Amino acid sequence: MRPYIFVSLISILSIYCGTEKEEWTSLFDGESLSGWEMKIAGYELNNNYRNTFSVKDGVIRVSYSEYDSFDEKFGHLFYTEKKFKNYHLKMDYRFYGEHANQLKNEDEAWNYKNSGVMLHSEDPSKMFLDQEFPVSIEAQFLGGSGERDRPTLNMCSPGTEVDINGSQALKHCISSNSKTYHNEDWVSVEFIVYSDSIVHHVIDKDTVMTYSNIKIGGGYLSDNFTNRIGEPLEQGYISLQSEGHPIEFKNIRIRELIE
Repeated sequence: MRPYIFVSLISILSIYCGTEKEEWTSLFDGESLSGWEMKIAGYELNNNYRNTFSVKDGVIRVSYSEYDSFDEKFGHLFYTEKKFKNYHLKMDYRFYGEHANQLKNEDEAWNYKNSGVMLHSEDPSKMFLDQEFPVSIEAQFLGGSGERDRPTLNMCSPGTEVDINGSQALKHCISSNSKTYHNEDWVSVEFIVYSDSIVHHVIDKDTVMTYSNIKIGGGYLSDNFTNRIGEPLEQGYISLQSEGHPIEFKNIRIRELIE
């Protein structure tokens, strides 16, 4: 058994056996975007282009109803009240409606039913105007069109590098071993994060993705980080993605872990 696998088993057991944990804190009050800031590529911080982000019926909603086309206006909604380092994060998400460009499946658009939550995100106030993604680790959410398998809770690495099974991942996105969610039902997910050491993606207490040794580097690297390549990425903000398909988020809560 590799040492990092042993560590991961200990970390998961510590979560579910009730040790080494603080109280749960809600990051979303269900009524407003208080505590959150948005950055959409091509627009200044907190310019909510065409009402991309809103709150409706107790959920955070990403909508493209006022868009003519998506046109790579990648957006992120950041919880900026605090950076997080060691934590257990939970949330529910669901895709709904039609892609911003009215595309019907993953063959027509890579960002069909594609979104995610960014872990260890950089400060949105320091992102460049046209920057598409924050330096972070993306827990990628994907949905199926009813035609083929398409796992969710994958790992993508904008401006970062990670190890999987003890070796550096050679692709920007690595698929998890989750099942495919084809409909528009809510999906409940969890993330167990130990700084730059190890991260687990969990659905229904099933760990579907694990990676370790998180550091700065790779593709989509912001110029703010070019002199820090190879440094560990130990902490950051949490952000929700708008990537071309309508999505909703709710029950966003976090419990910080004792180091």
